[in-house]
Amino acid sequence: MSTTRHDARQARRAERRAHADYTGGVYGSMLAASVVIGAGTLGSFPRAELVLLLLLTGAVFWVAHVHAQLFGARLAQRGLDRRTVLHVCRDEWPILKAAVPPALAVAVSPLLGLDVQGAVWLALAVAVAGQVGWSVAAAMRAGASRAQMTASALVNLLLGLLIISFKIVLKH
Repeated sequence: MSTTRHDARQARRAERRAHADYTGGVYGSMLAASVVIGAGTLGSFPRAELVLLLLLTGAVFWVAHVHAQLFGARLAQRGLDRRTVLHVCRDEWPILKAAVPPALAVAVSPLLGLDVQGAVWLALAVAVAGQVGWSVAAAMRAGASRAQMTASALVNLLLGLLIISFKIVLKH
């Protein structure tokens, strides 16, 4: 009996991995880059403030997406139960997860000898790298060809560079 339950649990995990959607990761990385740009144009500030701003903004957007999924399309299709809520929370988790690497970059920046602006640039680079990484992971999961994965990476790199150009323009 326990082997059957274990096999069923493994099958559900495999199915979740097969249907994983990394859109939230790409979106969350772009959101993190935008937060860094906004904070970076305001001048000097405590690093802890930027770390909290990244994590809290990611959390708020995660909750907003969960809410939209639960009370938008899902509610119209079927009632809410604990399993559905947990499923949606898990599906939208990459939005918040994408804020963690840029926040960590800011947190460790003093160990690298970076000033606040250096921390901003590091966090921005990490966010854009995350955006590209999430897009490649999504393309790989979808069974894309190498050319399609490369195109996805390039499009997301260009979008990241566009965000970086906003920082350069707004700062000068």
